[in-house]
Amino acid sequence: MRLARIAHPEGVAFVTIEAGEGGDGASDIAREIADHPFGTPTYTGRSWPIADTRLLAPILPSKVVAVGRNYADHARELGHELPTEPLIFLKPSTTVIGPFASILLPPDSQQVDFEGELAVVIGRPCRDVAAENASSVILGYTIANDVTARDLQRSDVQFTRAKSFDTFCPLGPWIETDLDPGDVTIRTEVDGEVKQDGHTAEMVFTVSELVEFVTRVMTLLPGDVILTGTPAGVGPMAVGQMVSVTVEGLGTLSNPVAAR
Repeated sequence: MRLARIAHPEGVAFVTIEAGEGGDGASDIAREIADHPFGTPTYTGRSWPIADTRLLAPILPSKVVAVGRNYADHARELGHELPTEPLIFLKPSTTVIGPFASILLPPDSQQVDFEGELAVVIGRPCRDVAAENASSVILGYTIANDVTARDLQRSDVQFTRAKSFDTFCPLGPWIETDLDPGDVTIRTEVDGEVKQDGHTAEMVFTVSELVEFVTRVMTLLPGDVILTGTPAGVGPMAVGQMVSVTVEGLGTLSNPVAAR
């Protein structure tokens, strides 16, 4: 099931996206969910052609928990050793934007990098979740771009400022509830040129292991997001470029780059 959040002619809604007769995506229908997307959805009876709506960030998390150096090749390209346990940091909720919203480059940084990632969306409040039970607390998966001011990350050592500028966490285009995250491709393109091309099977710590580790530290709430790390190939973005992250089984998240 695909869950999305849209702007429609009468406001904003959570919806499920259902295939239209054309089968090409253009004729898909967005059916409005009553209340929230967690649990078995109930519907209001309203629906819109997806072409008449605008996709927003599929969820507004209370927090985004990101994982650093979770791909060996990425750790090596930055000159780091592999961590012996997950390296986590937080991105504020104000970093979140949706598909085709602009990533805004701040004047404070001279090198802002893209980092295409698989993102996990939590479906219920949870703490101390064993890895073998992780799937029971996951609502589904979406695509993320963990935008990073790389020069500030180097100068600050810790990650907070470099990861936390407004617009530095594009999410979307929707949440897929039926994805197996064990071995899917992650590809990032800048203006159509492939920059990253990896597989989730290369992750140092699996999705289940990440859920276990994070929930030993903090309670996760419905809608919270875990970013699972990025493959090798990260690099800078420039004003006027389009950055697109594609995850197998999820689609593509595209965002233009602009000056703040």
